[in-house]
Amino acid sequence: MPNTMKPTHSIEIKELLRFSDRTIKAKKGEYLFQEGMDAYELYLIISGKVQISKITTDGRELSLRICGENDICGELTLFTNSPKYLLSALIIEDGEIAVIKKDVIEKEIFQNSALAFEFMKWMSDHFRKTQTKFRDLVLNGKKGALFSTLIRMTNSYGVKKTDGILIDLPLTNQELANFCGTSRESTNRILNELKRDKVISLKKGKITVHDLQFLKDEIGCENCPAIYCSID
Repeated sequence: MPNTMKPTHSIEIKELLRFSDRTIKAKKGEYLFQEGMDAYELYLIISGKVQISKITTDGRELSLRICGENDICGELTLFTNSPKYLLSALIIEDGEIAVIKKDVIEKEIFQNSALAFEFMKWMSDHFRKTQTKFRDLVLNGKKGALFSTLIRMTNSYGVKKTDGILIDLPLTNQELANFCGTSRESTNRILNELKRDKVISLKKGKITVHDLQFLKDEIGCENCPAIYCSID
């Protein structure tokens, strides 16, 4: 049995499902929501994957996280007036998604102290993840940003193998570049260097990291808990 490394979440998923308005079938390539749209719902991923991104005014894309099973997205609009989505959510793997009305979950959070406590813990963890991602992007340069992204992906989608850790998520070099805020050409060059030095290998669109410690040493990894050092 493969050993997956994805951390668990603190919010009780069954509790949130009780408040869902409906479920929808998610189709790859469609947007769940886009930046600037009116926001009256948040979403709980039952199955499939959703990529959360920011599109700049010049058309560049910065991918912030990938939401998978039991993850929540659209949550940044809670407790705001005239809310609009701040980011875009692209479905990258078919699945099923529960839709929860924003006013319903807000009302329940006010009335249910246990749910409010769990939601606050989850939001705190989410903000810490975001802070560490931007820290790595800003302080470590293009190469360090890619190394950090690979480390995070081993924590979120890593499967332990005899020769290393397989990142069980197919990504193009452009998609990987979007997580690093850099160009595809720069990402290609750095990946080729890592392959040449046998730090990673690539097969069928999936990366295996053979020397995780090398990546950590290169960016001065602080060995944050996996719950914070992740891509989801």
